[in-house]
Amino acid sequence: MALHMNQIQNTYKVSSLTKVNATYFRLSFDAPALAKAVRPGQFIHIKVSEGFEPFFRRPFSVYRAKDGKVEIFFEPVGKGSRLLTSKKKGDSLDVLGPLGVPFAMPGKDVKQVVFVGGGIGVAPFMLFSDMLKKHAAEKVLLYGGRTRAHTFPMNEFKKNGVKVFTATDDGSVGVKGRVSELFNKVVLLPSTMIYTCGPRPMMAAVQTFVKEHGLVGQASCEEVMACGLGACLGCSIMTTKGYRTVCHDGPVFDLKELVFT
Repeated sequence: MALHMNQIQNTYKVSSLTKVNATYFRLSFDAPALAKAVRPGQFIHIKVSEGFEPFFRRPFSVYRAKDGKVEIFFEPVGKGSRLLTSKKKGDSLDVLGPLGVPFAMPGKDVKQVVFVGGGIGVAPFMLFSDMLKKHAAEKVLLYGGRTRAHTFPMNEFKKNGVKVFTATDDGSVGVKGRVSELFNKVVLLPSTMIYTCGPRPMMAAVQTFVKEHGLVGQASCEEVMACGLGACLGCSIMTTKGYRTVCHDGPVFDLKELVFT
C-alpha cells in the first residue's frame, strides 16, 4: 500500500529564479512546512498561471529543501514550464505537495549508494544527497545528457561528497555515449543500492544492470500528470503487479516491478 506524507496546498512567494545554462532553470520559493515535509523522490504540483490556461498543474521533482525554501530544477519544454520562466521574486506560486511515494532511505548496512540520472532526472538526487551527507556509504552519481547544454553543473553534488561521472551523446562532456557507458566506473559492493530517474530507455538499462549483478534498486518514473492524486489514471504505467499510477502509487517503484517493453 502506498505511503504518503501529509499533503500541503498553499500559496508561496517566489524567492529566486535563475538560469543555470542554455537549457535549465532553477526556481526557489519560501515554504518552511513543505521544505520540512518533503522527501527525496516526491514531487510537487504547481499551478503555473492564475487563469485557466493551462488548466492542469505541472509536476516537478524537488531539487532541494533547506533553510525554509523549496527549489525545483526544470527545463521549459511546454507552455506550462515556459510560464514559470517569467516568475519574479515576490510572485505568488500555488503549490500542492509533497505528493507521491519517496525513495527508501538506505539502511546503515548499505556501503555504497549509486544514483543514475538522465537530464532533469538528476533533480531528486540533490535532495537525496543532502540527506545522506552523514551516511557512511560511498556515494556515486552517473549522469547523462544529450549535449553540453543538457548537462548540469555538479559542484553541489561534489560538495556533498558525491563522486560524479558524466556522459553525453555527442561526447562534449565526459564519456561519449549513454549513461550505460559509465556502469564500469563503479566498483560494486555486495550492499550497493541503486536509485535512478530519467528517460525510460535509460532506466531499462539500469534495470538490466541491477538484475545482472543481483542488486536492489528503485526508480522514480516521469510521466505527464493531470490530477497528481491518482484519480484520473492518466499517468498509469505497466508493472508486474498490473497498471499503477505514477502520481499515487509512485513515482518511486522497485526496479523489479517496472515493465519497460
